[in-house]
Amino acid sequence: MSAAARYLTWAGTGLAALGASIAVYNLVTLRTLPRGVAGVIEPVTVCVPARDEAARLPALIADLRAQTGVPRMNVLILDDASTDGTYEAALAAIAGDERFTVLRSAAHPAPGWTGKAAACARLAARTDAAAVVFVDADVRLAPYAVAAAVAELRRRGAGLVSAWPVQEAGSTTEHLVQPLLAWSWASTLPVGPANHSLRPSTAVACGQFLAVDAAAYRAGGGHAAVAASATEDLDLARAVRRAGHRTALVTAGPAARTRMYTGTAELTDGYTRWLWSAYGGRLDTGAAIGILAALAYWIPPLAALFGRGRTRRAGLLGYLAAVTSRLTARATETRRAPTCTDLASALAHPVGIAHYLTLWTRSHHRHRTGRLRWKQRPLVTPDDTIARRA
Repeated sequence: MSAAARYLTWAGTGLAALGASIAVYNLVTLRTLPRGVAGVIEPVTVCVPARDEAARLPALIADLRAQTGVPRMNVLILDDASTDGTYEAALAAIAGDERFTVLRSAAHPAPGWTGKAAACARLAARTDAAAVVFVDADVRLAPYAVAAAVAELRRRGAGLVSAWPVQEAGSTTEHLVQPLLAWSWASTLPVGPANHSLRPSTAVACGQFLAVDAAAYRAGGGHAAVAASATEDLDLARAVRRAGHRTALVTAGPAARTRMYTGTAELTDGYTRWLWSAYGGRLDTGAAIGILAALAYWIPPLAALFGRGRTRRAGLLGYLAAVTSRLTARATETRRAPTCTDLASALAHPVGIAHYLTLWTRSHHRHRTGRLRWKQRPLVTPDDTIARRA
């Protein structure tokens, strides 16, 4: 084997080992929402944007009705121009519970706004509570989840706390790709120091379950500041940091879980919708990340298969480091020992990386040709395209 191949193998192994080390650090140090919360006395408003969620929203409503430790909680739900009976399903699930208000909108978002950002902004404008919790309709919550998220927000004195839900999967493609969400930050960013930073570049957030301080939210511009963003959750956290308020990532653990996409087709459409915006939306940066990913997660296993002597051993070490980083990230997310399914998906990590890079390429192509859609809505309008080019 050539010297270049040996050097590339050792470089890739070094990167994979670094990722595994960071993942272990986060597993040991990252905080999880506590089960034992004394309770939250202040008023709390939970905001739920919902478009075509008739099948999933009733289960979340049942979870919200069962919340404990938040005696002054109220819930605002926006049926965002649904076509599947979401409004009626919500009313039936609420069953007259006076803490719940269901709003209905037939309007599509204004130019320059994504549907979710517009829905969240409208909901936030309807409350004067000092603590606001945003929850996606496909999230499932333990009875202590809302109280724990708000208590964590106040304990840290933060402007925003993102409680990362456990990402569940069903299909083979989901098992390959979905764990990459947590792995992407767990293996690259020491979250503890990042949680104490005001640097927007080190913010991590997941809009599936967010607790925000209303004053910090407004100071950052709210969802109006991220109106056109395909990753409004991450950009909202960055906006809050720019306004001088810290944000923090914690794992929800047993408190929250979700199946983000159901099946290969929905996963492909979902990732295509937003992956173009990763790495600042830059092709060159994304390509550089792709090269590093190939170096760390393709070359070592190839060397383990086809190399000889020290190169083969180095490749095997790099592959094992990659598998370790993936399993460790999964354990950080779920707060339990990895399952046999987790192990199988971790062993297929190079395939998962390849699928992710394929989705990233597809997303950029759809974005550049103005063909991005989600839930029957175009995500790129002519006005948006002109604004980005200006």
